[in-house]
Amino acid sequence: MKKRKRKIPKTLIPASLVFLVFILAFACHGISGNLKNRKELLSYKNSEASQVLSEEGQLLGKFYSENRTNITLDQVPQYLIDALIATEDVRFYQHKGFDARSFFRVLVKSILLKDRSSGGGSTITQQLAKNMFGRREKGLFHIVGNKINEVIMARRIEKTYSKNEILTLYLNTVSFGENVFGVEAASQRFFNKNVPRLKAEEAAVLVGMLKANTWYNPRLNPGNALLRRNTVFSQMEKYNYLSSSAADSLSALPLRIEYNRSTTVASADYFMVKVRNETERILEEVETKTGKVWDPEKDGLVITTTLNLSLQKYAVASFRDHMPMMQERLDEQYSTRTGSETLEQILGKEISRLRLEDRAEQIKVQEVFGWKGTRIDSISVSDSLRNSLTLLHAGLLAMDPKTGAIKTWIGGIDFKTQPYDQILARKQLASVFKPVLYAAALEDGWEPCQYLDNDSVALSDFDDWSPENYNHSYGGKYSLAGALAQSMNIPTFSLFLALGFEKVDLMWKKLGFTFPLVNTPSLSLGTSEANIREVAVAYSVFANGGYLIEPYCVTSVKSPDGTTLWEKDMLSAIRADMAPIISGRTIILMNSMLQKAINEGTGAPLRTVYGVTVPFAGKTGTSQDYSDAWFAAYNPGLVVVARAGASSRAVHFNSGSYGSGSALALPLVALTLRRIQKDPGLSEKLFEEFPPLPPELADALDCPDFREKNFFDSIIDIFDGDEKEYYKSRDQVERGLKNILRKILRKRRYER
Repeated sequence: MKKRKRKIPKTLIPASLVFLVFILAFACHGISGNLKNRKELLSYKNSEASQVLSEEGQLLGKFYSENRTNITLDQVPQYLIDALIATEDVRFYQHKGFDARSFFRVLVKSILLKDRSSGGGSTITQQLAKNMFGRREKGLFHIVGNKINEVIMARRIEKTYSKNEILTLYLNTVSFGENVFGVEAASQRFFNKNVPRLKAEEAAVLVGMLKANTWYNPRLNPGNALLRRNTVFSQMEKYNYLSSSAADSLSALPLRIEYNRSTTVASADYFMVKVRNETERILEEVETKTGKVWDPEKDGLVITTTLNLSLQKYAVASFRDHMPMMQERLDEQYSTRTGSETLEQILGKEISRLRLEDRAEQIKVQEVFGWKGTRIDSISVSDSLRNSLTLLHAGLLAMDPKTGAIKTWIGGIDFKTQPYDQILARKQLASVFKPVLYAAALEDGWEPCQYLDNDSVALSDFDDWSPENYNHSYGGKYSLAGALAQSMNIPTFSLFLALGFEKVDLMWKKLGFTFPLVNTPSLSLGTSEANIREVAVAYSVFANGGYLIEPYCVTSVKSPDGTTLWEKDMLSAIRADMAPIISGRTIILMNSMLQKAINEGTGAPLRTVYGVTVPFAGKTGTSQDYSDAWFAAYNPGLVVVARAGASSRAVHFNSGSYGSGSALALPLVALTLRRIQKDPGLSEKLFEEFPPLPPELADALDCPDFREKNFFDSIIDIFDGDEKEYYKSRDQVERGLKNILRKILRKRRYER
């Protein structure tokens, strides 16, 4: 059937003109207040995202109010410019800011006849005016007012800027939806590459999105995006930017994107929060010195950090290797009849504590984390809480012990659904605390080969509280070095009794811990609390020769033109005028004792299971009931600390096979170190040898870890008994024959 032509009434044209005059009169009212003069146009500055870089110079993420990275026109492929002009404004190089024919077509056909097929009619310069200064309220009069305003501003822009400058401004301001502004940010989002690397078919997809960035979004509506891309090729062919054969070949290509949703490297999300906080403090310093205010969300700063992206990726891979397997085992434990009953009791207490009784069965739509990917699910409040209770969390921090430069920061298993940073979570230290106690003993003059009682003891003033070894063994004696390497609790408590709380507390504070210690017998077994960051700082003292350093993550901040606004003073970490907080003797002996803990003690799986051969010192930690698992390892070039466990201490593994420090936390570090060991460039950079023992300490650890009691020990036991009073025994006043004998024995360097 032949399509009938629409007849336009004879009275439409004069009526339209009268109508236009009427609405123009109203629309022009107040327009002048929204117009910009030449000075304002020249001073216009695009809001630009600040880039955060790794130490290798690779992009980690951005800070922005609008996700935008400005580029210059010489970075833009010519076929992208051709596609833009052919599709959006074919007379761009001829007009003075607006195209009268297109403009009146829009007024008549789009507004009066409501024919949306007529197109937008705005030139690139008019669109730029809208992008730069926005539009006023919607409505018929305001639509016309906005158009008139953009025409006037387009003329002013054309008088102020060259055509190439206009194209550059346009390409850096245009919106692609999803809070993405500018062609560079769009190229990163949809194709995971910079603009200069875009292919012709990819450039056409981006240009096609300008008509309607949601409708032609290649991820949301790939079919629409493909049709629109090919329309762009048709326009390029029509206006001789492409030959017919080239247009046909390009149109035949499938639509392919590499969508990059995250604006940060996923593994560095927690680190980005720390970078943001540190950057804001730095910019306050810059403002104080220069009077210039910088905004990291708008001023396009370049922030270089300490993070090593290769090491970060290795650590993330280790999390993905180990944590899903351990989560599965914990889920299996709580899926048994006994486990389910226990979990329901814990859940009931949590619901009462949080006062959720009235809302426990309320259904909510939420994002649920899983190691195979997060999912959107409709679940009850109680089910959500149940999932949360049994979820294993973990954090890992690696830093340079000499400078405090943070090399890896993994604050959790998923930033989006679990944003609380586990590196800053305060937890019971367990045996990771013991080096604090043993360092205090070495500072007090003790030797690695002095022996400690391993006899059962009950404290009468603490309801007969009694320390236990993990293997429930009693009797005999352990050397300091052996007790630390094997993480023996009873000998450690014996050392604590002999040393006294005050000396341990002093060492605790020297090593940088902030949470106050409580003077209780269980302190010796690690009931004190700290976070991963504090443990890394404390162990760095052992690694760097006795100096307390401050972790940091930003090395420089530069303006968009490359001017250095701030740079880290690398001499501020360990200066020549700084005094070590503990003696060199203590450092040497602690390093030897903690290497023994790795080579022969509870940290041995680092060697035997995971094949890490590089010299390392360190300590495992397992809190009561396996609620928290720790592992700290270090050499002079790197400190790595990890902790894992559920958010509630009530939820934990039932045995050390899965819940101990060596089973749950050590693999996170070991798998990471093994990956570094296989990377020659990175291992050479991060791994350093411990200095050899000096001649006077060469045989300081040359004694058995364990020995049976001798004649003198038996005499002491007669006076000692099985019961003690803690608050008396911690007194440093030696009493009676048993204490005299102990004092004599302590003067012996070691016992055979």
